[in-house]
Amino acid sequence: MAKISPLMIAPPLIFAGFVILASIGMLRDDPSRLPSTMVGQSAPAITQDALGDYPPVTPEAMATGEVTLVNFWASWCPPCRAEHPNLLRMAADGMPIIGVNFKDKAGPATSYLDDDGNPFAAVAYDPQGRTAIDWGVTAPPETFILDASGTVLFRFAGPLVGSDYEQRFLPELEKALNN
Repeated sequence: MAKISPLMIAPPLIFAGFVILASIGMLRDDPSRLPSTMVGQSAPAITQDALGDYPPVTPEAMATGEVTLVNFWASWCPPCRAEHPNLLRMAADGMPIIGVNFKDKAGPATSYLDDDGNPFAAVAYDPQGRTAIDWGVTAPPETFILDASGTVLFRFAGPLVGSDYEQRFLPELEKALNN
């Protein structure tokens, strides 16, 4: 009887393992949703380094007694530019928004806000991305909804535009505002 080499068995076992993992991933409630360990936790600190002459983010800014948004953005980020009109609209409607500019250069970031409008009550400057790491941000833009005491209620990865914004973000924001 011929002996079967372990090298002949390994590829089918690896493939079967991949199929099992992929199947489990597809059976999740919402496979496009990125879980956040921040939800339900107090918001991490944000660097107090301000972008240009814009107001810095103070610890008090994150627990204002009202629902607040924290938006991670960069001037070089096309999706950030796409969501900018919605941020301006929300700010005009009275929504406090904290901006965290990360992995960017101060000159282009300041010019962007000067030219296109500033929706942020305060703007942190995080060129190394350390604050973004503390928040679990994977790529800009990402927006967090904080409750009145500064607890993270919801994380939205991606631009605040289109049907995903309307069907996922806005209902969560309404829920936070009505609590």
